[in-house]
Amino acid sequence: MSGFEPCTSVMAKVYLRAYLSPCINNCGIYGQCKLLRTNNYLYVACECKAGWNVWGCTDNAEAFSYGFQLFSMLLLCLSNVMFVPPVATAVHSHYLLEAAIYIFTMFVSTVNAEVALMPSPPTQFYHACDQPGNIVFCIMEYDVLQCDFLGSLMSIWVTVIAMAQLQPMVKQVLYLLGAMLLSMALQMDRHGLWNLLGPSLFALGIMAIAWMARTIRHCHYYPPTWKRWAFYLCLGALIAATAMLLYAFVETENYFYIHSIWHLLITGSVGFLLPPCAKPSRRLGPLPQRKGCRYQLCINRQEELGLVNPAVASINSICTS
Repeated sequence: MSGFEPCTSVMAKVYLRAYLSPCINNCGIYGQCKLLRTNNYLYVACECKAGWNVWGCTDNAEAFSYGFQLFSMLLLCLSNVMFVPPVATAVHSHYLLEAAIYIFTMFVSTVNAEVALMPSPPTQFYHACDQPGNIVFCIMEYDVLQCDFLGSLMSIWVTVIAMAQLQPMVKQVLYLLGAMLLSMALQMDRHGLWNLLGPSLFALGIMAIAWMARTIRHCHYYPPTWKRWAFYLCLGALIAATAMLLYAFVETENYFYIHSIWHLLITGSVGFLLPPCAKPSRRLGPLPQRKGCRYQLCINRQEELGLVNPAVASINSICTS
């Protein structure tokens, strides 16, 4: 066996490939890798869910149990069933357009089939898909399901506009205009507090102006009955104000419970705030007179029965109004 011999001319190629991984193991199945901005600084970090912690969302010391995840998902979804009483009230009072918006919001926010155990769903009804752990059920893309925000805001908008008791044409214009403006606002910031407070305050302003105009015109307060104020408007306003305060200041903690209470309160207030069905007037006014057109062909009764030859019909069969 021969020994080593010195080499005089040797060439070697070394290939170096370097890459950066912004998040450890892409944050696993219990986290999401996000690009975050603070002032002028950009950084990437894992946003952990379901109580998982540390850089790669691998610490399960404080992770939610399977039972708690299932309970929280069902609590958020089934609390939307409280929209059923407002829907029944709206239909009974002939507010069909409002009832349709309530139904849309209820079904978009609630899962209607089953709960699937999917650690990493390929697609992400809203609260069933907006879960932090294993209990996730998604029927379409998560961004599409976020129209739940639009349904919630439109429910508040149409309720307050309905309370103003405006003319049908004005009400329809405000409904359509509100839908377009809310869609634009939610596209900019879906979780912004002013997306809720802004439309609510604007709709309340329209309602206040309409009520003041009716009060001045009829020389008495509107709504006119104290029972309507005591048992419906004041009670409904108190429930709605409580829901707003919870949404604005308390929802950051114990989200599953607080947001479910928000569902119960905001849907409960709708049943009190919707105005009653307008009662038809018992007094019959004068019957409207039928106006003819400028040139109208008056058909002779005898001619219609075939008793007169149409060829010799009198010139009087043609009249003008």
